[in-house]
Amino acid sequence: MTTTPFVHRNLPRLLLQAREAVMAHTRPSLRQHGLSDQQWRVLRVLGEHANEPGGTETGRVAREAYLLGPSLTGVLARMERDGLIARERSAQDARRTVVWATPLGLSKVQALSESIEAHYSWLEKELGKTRLKALYELLDEVISLEAPETETAEELAEEEER
Repeated sequence: MTTTPFVHRNLPRLLLQAREAVMAHTRPSLRQHGLSDQQWRVLRVLGEHANEPGGTETGRVAREAYLLGPSLTGVLARMERDGLIARERSAQDARRTVVWATPLGLSKVQALSESIEAHYSWLEKELGKTRLKALYELLDEVISLEAPETETAEELAEEEER
């Protein structure tokens, strides 16, 4: 029997496991509100930019929600059908589309933010403020170290727009 040449643990798998562990707390709330993971990511982005006039360009939504163009198109169509978002051509550039959360979409952001923030507070209590802050900082550092060498969601979204 041959042993594998790997010395280090599988970091991508660990990150996925961590994501799934965190999402296990969030998904039930999302489902209660009739949202998929992707729809929640879009609403969260739109909620974070709700005070910006004129909506948010779909390219920015794709980058910040980590959704590729074709997936985002389907997600936005379903969300528009369900009255969660509205979209229109950009007044500055008719080739681009802007999107914003409707009052119904924003009410879901508000309701979900309460349960999600409660989970983060629990996580902070369990890990401690210092360790949770260190985790955030370490993840930010890993992202910044790896970003120049890999194609980011932002670059993929820009390619989709071309």
